[in-house]
Amino acid sequence: MSRASIRRDPTSMSKTLQAIRGMNDILPEEAELWEQFEELVRDWLRAYGYKPIRMPLVEPTPLFARAIGEVTDIVEKEMYSFTDGLNGEPLTLRPEGTASCVRAVLQHNLLYDSPRRLCYMGPMFRHERPQKGRYRQFHQVGVEALGYAGPDIDAEQILMCARLWNDLGLDDIRLEINSLGQPEERAQHRGDLIAYLEQHQERLDGDGQRRLHSNPLRILDSKNPDMQALIEGAPKLMDYLGEASLKHFEGVQAVLRDSGIPYRINPRLVRGLDYYNLTVVEWVTDRLGAQGTVCAGGRYDGLVAQLGGRPAPACGFAMGIERLLALWLDSGNRGQTIAPDVYVVHQGDAAAASAVKVAERLRDVGFTVVLHCGGGSFKSQMKRADGSGAVVAVIIGDDEVAAGEVTIKPLREEAEQRRVKLDAVDDVVGAWLFGGDEDDGDI
Repeated sequence: MSRASIRRDPTSMSKTLQAIRGMNDILPEEAELWEQFEELVRDWLRAYGYKPIRMPLVEPTPLFARAIGEVTDIVEKEMYSFTDGLNGEPLTLRPEGTASCVRAVLQHNLLYDSPRRLCYMGPMFRHERPQKGRYRQFHQVGVEALGYAGPDIDAEQILMCARLWNDLGLDDIRLEINSLGQPEERAQHRGDLIAYLEQHQERLDGDGQRRLHSNPLRILDSKNPDMQALIEGAPKLMDYLGEASLKHFEGVQAVLRDSGIPYRINPRLVRGLDYYNLTVVEWVTDRLGAQGTVCAGGRYDGLVAQLGGRPAPACGFAMGIERLLALWLDSGNRGQTIAPDVYVVHQGDAAAASAVKVAERLRDVGFTVVLHCGGGSFKSQMKRADGSGAVVAVIIGDDEVAAGEVTIKPLREEAEQRRVKLDAVDDVVGAWLFGGDEDDGDI
């Protein structure tokens, strides 16, 4: 359709444009809750020594095909991929953050002198059927520790999560862990698993048939009730782990036991991405329906070399912000309403000019101030002031301008309004907000 035909099409003008399904607007009241959550998360990450990194939303498509795995659901069915019209480069909206973070670390040689603890927060994109807790644009907090080989970092990241749940007041998130061992151990298990499943191929569903030779480990994670008996009888990866892998896994568990963190070993926990090895972790809840995983991750020691860098161990996790906020709200937390300290009411040209100066003066000393705009009577402005949640209103009219004064009216308690000199306004407002004595000059 040409641009001209779009302009002439009456239906294009009569319908209000809507956001893409599964990509949601976050409106002001909800966005305030997001900001409070994000600030809490930033303090938590700083407490563990993680430094922020910000990666592009768009990455080369081969990055994810190589890192995540070409036969994973994400790469096969869920990525938003397209071809750059200028140079023909295949590009993808990032479906997860680990591959992007490792790419940035390698590109900028961040591991040249020491290990790195890195974190990020932002939107990811997957083309899947939207439902509660699962969206096409969703947001994650991600943590990546690169250059650490021992089980201590795996365990510390688990302790980190437990602390965040405590900070958020979430007490019904369960920890499940498993070990995927090393590639050679998985290869032996994979061969035996395929042989077992081939003997029962008629009992596999469509996904199982498709994954049988490409990604058989994912069959073990199937939620299809008709396949559970078959899965229970499959070879267990844990039985194939060597001494070093078992020692690493025991090292993680020892820290958890010593810290009093309850957990369950789930031998069917395999994660959906190819780059994992050794420890894998999921935090799950029953309060979000089918989308019960709120945080997941593990160790991915081979990914740095897989993306072209010198081999380096790595471990990380990601958590869904939408799912955590849903749990936070469901636990009774509604956040704190972010209201201004002061609402400035004025009427008349001279009062308007004075109001701008008063508002800036109050901001200079650290108060949050809403200056009324758009005109209106004193009565309508005071209604707006009260609805804003401000603690006090500063009122300026012709009388105040002529006298070099303002009127200060408390909005959240029963108290008389007061006239004060302009040069005392910040002291008097401060006294209303924080208590104490004020130097209010001549009243």
